Amino acid sequence: MNGAAKGAIVGGVFLAMVGGAGYGVYTLVDDAGGDGGEARGDTTVQAAKAGSGPVTDKEAAQTAKAFLAAWAAGDARAAAELTNNVQAAQTAVADYRAKAYVSKAVITPGTQTGTTIPFSVAAEVTYQGAAKPLAYESKLTIVRGATSGKPLVDWQPSVLHPQLQKDEKLRAGAPAAPPVKAVDRNGEELSAEKYPSLRPVLDELRQTYGGKAGGKPGAELWIEPATEGAPKRTLLTLAEGEPSTLKTYLDAKVQAAAERAVAKYPQSSVVAVQSGNGHVLAVANHRTDGYNAAMWGARAPGSTMKIVTGAMLLDRGVVAADRPAECVKEAQWGGRTFHNLNNFELPGASFATAFAKSCNTAFIKEIDDVRDDTALSREAREVFGIGLDWKTGVKSVDGKVPEASGAAAAAAYIGQGQVTMNPLNVASITATARSGRFHQPLLVPADLDGRTIATAARPMKASVQRQLLSMMRLTATSGTAAAAMSSVGGDKGAKTGSAEVDGAGSPDSWFAGYSDDVAAAAMVEAGGHGGDAAGPIVASVLSAS
Repeated sequence: MNGAAKGAIVGGVFLAMVGGAGYGVYTLVDDAGGDGGEARGDTTVQAAKAGSGPVTDKEAAQTAKAFLAAWAAGDARAAAELTNNVQAAQTAVADYRAKAYVSKAVITPGTQTGTTIPFSVAAEVTYQGAAKPLAYESKLTIVRGATSGKPLVDWQPSVLHPQLQKDEKLRAGAPAAPPVKAVDRNGEELSAEKYPSLRPVLDELRQTYGGKAGGKPGAELWIEPATEGAPKRTLLTLAEGEPSTLKTYLDAKVQAAAERAVAKYPQSSVVAVQSGNGHVLAVANHRTDGYNAAMWGARAPGSTMKIVTGAMLLDRGVVAADRPAECVKEAQWGGRTFHNLNNFELPGASFATAFAKSCNTAFIKEIDDVRDDTALSREAREVFGIGLDWKTGVKSVDGKVPEASGAAAAAAYIGQGQVTMNPLNVASITATARSGRFHQPLLVPADLDGRTIATAARPMKASVQRQLLSMMRLTATSGTAAAAMSSVGGDKGAKTGSAEVDGAGSPDSWFAGYSDDVAAAAMVEAGGHGGDAAGPIVASVLSAS
């Protein structure tokens, strides 16, 4: 080895494949650039020595070096014995070659930081004659063995590949579900590369409809989910299959606006639906965990729930938009005291103004006149379709408005307590207010699989809808939503919300709004007041529709 080559590897281990196909022969060069031995298919690794106290940088470097050498050589047993979970690690490393079909691998460690060693992998995946390169970066951390005292790799699936989560597996082959080409309502293709938020949705569409739509599978490398029935996540396409075309109700223009809007706010989600038919026009998330909170979330919706509560109070005749409402600084119910934001009050204000300014006490003060602990739950279900087992075409979580009494009932009136929603639910609630009738949200046509669509027991009374919309319009023009909705045109209405979450330093930001026939709702975890973060997201989506 010449001096230049030695200089390139000082300070780290370099595993280079010098053999032919398969895992072949790997030359292991030590930190000083001399001959450090060889790591072959029958890798021999010195046992790590027991110690005590924190793992030293030297121990971490030596253990990582030995583990990566054994892994690169395909010696699953030797690699696993250098981890704190021998069984899981041995299976995973063995499957890397046997079930993920990684035929070649070069592993290059990066700069060590304490007991954490990053590394890059340059591999090749080969399946039935189809081969593609696979490159990624990961890291491992060395810890002291709880019983052995030895420095060991803290085994996590992400060591093998950074996208692997608990109990997930790396697999390659011909997937059971053929690929699908999802298109929007105008025939434009929807890809995860162009619309990253749609990746979990597109994966589900393929899982559910790929085998029914007539496509043919190719060959892929994918992540096998831990939960049975959950969609696989494709990492690499080895051989193209023949995709079938799957039409959705999404709108590429609205989806693009939703993607841009959520990108500005971490931990944010938004959904847009068409009010007159429930067609889902956009679903977008910006989250570090890749979770589809827009459709799967279940969090307190705060004052956006007042759309439902307001409809129920109007329905029962205990309030009217133009009649005075008792908006005081605080109200007690069930032994608990409820406040308005900054303890504001609105002496002599109408119920419409109390709604527009999001006065909590004006709603809680009406509980005694309702005299029915089932009223809110029934209104949510019978008119807004909440809890009717929606079948959108992909996985979605229904909103929940359980029957409650005492302080729990008061909390439910203002979207707290046991009430849970996600942006899909709140967007549908807004659409129902706009159209006067519940239309179950749909991402793909029901006739694709003949699934049953939920229907609500009754439409909203015309007088209730008229007053509710007048209050939402007032909120959008001179209430708490005015700033966010100022850029939105058309016939528009809105409702803000903020929901306190135990242990969070800032409330979740919620916002619901409509413009003409499009309704949208957004949520930003710990985003503050409704108009601060969620409001601009909804406004951007409505302006693009």
